[in-house]
Amino acid sequence: MQRASSDNWGRDIVIAIAITIGVASGAAAAIEFMTHVVGPRLLTHYDAFPALASTPKRATNARGAPADPLNIALVGMESEVREAFRRAGWSEADPVTRGTSVKIAESVLLRRPDSTAPVSPLYLYDRMQDLAFEREVGRSASRRHHVRLWQLGNVQYQQRPVWIGGATFDMSAGMSHRGLHPTHHIAPDVDEERDTLVADLVRAKQVAAMFRVTGVGMRVDAHNAEGDRFDTDGEARVLVLSPANVPHVAPSEAPLPFAVRIKDDIWGWFHRR
Repeated sequence: MQRASSDNWGRDIVIAIAITIGVASGAAAAIEFMTHVVGPRLLTHYDAFPALASTPKRATNARGAPADPLNIALVGMESEVREAFRRAGWSEADPVTRGTSVKIAESVLLRRPDSTAPVSPLYLYDRMQDLAFEREVGRSASRRHHVRLWQLGNVQYQQRPVWIGGATFDMSAGMSHRGLHPTHHIAPDVDEERDTLVADLVRAKQVAAMFRVTGVGMRVDAHNAEGDRFDTDGEARVLVLSPANVPHVAPSEAPLPFAVRIKDDIWGWFHRR
């Protein structure tokens, strides 16, 4: 495979120094410059899957406002996706109906389990999520791991369907910061939820290969459509599911460009603080 232009050592070192100076300064202007100028121009990488360069990076709400970042992609047939989540201990979310809405309200208010509670609709390509999965935490649906997935109708990887989605953690239920309607509030560390989902599917031996591409890009103190804050290193994980869900013990993982590895190290240092 031809090496990515971001693998040029001289330029990568300059980028790394620029990131270090920007992060170390702690200045809002420096962070803005790094996340909106340097990152999009010099730290994007789609070598492993060029088709994802032109796909959306965030879902939207019904009004078209930018919602959660899209940080995960899966390769596999719909039946393989459903079975992979089942083996990983995740449940498929119920569709939003009057009955399921009453059920989730009872779960939150009365602290009753509801492992298949519906998730609110978000949109991509003018359609609601095709699939949604969750893993309940605690005694009610107010806290849960969850992911929404959309199938990319015009994109395939090795002749298999591709699904993109956003994994976030619902940490509480309440009223929206941007309207008088009930919603779940997400935890700001969306990278942790993305990595939790990856770890669950790998642990279930459902991943044959995985690699990374640029997602929404680095964001500090960003907000979704409900006004919930989130931070992210900007990366998306692509998981190639094991065909026919045959257990796969050790998934292969493609190496990252040098500049992205440096960015990850600096982001980790910054994010811990």
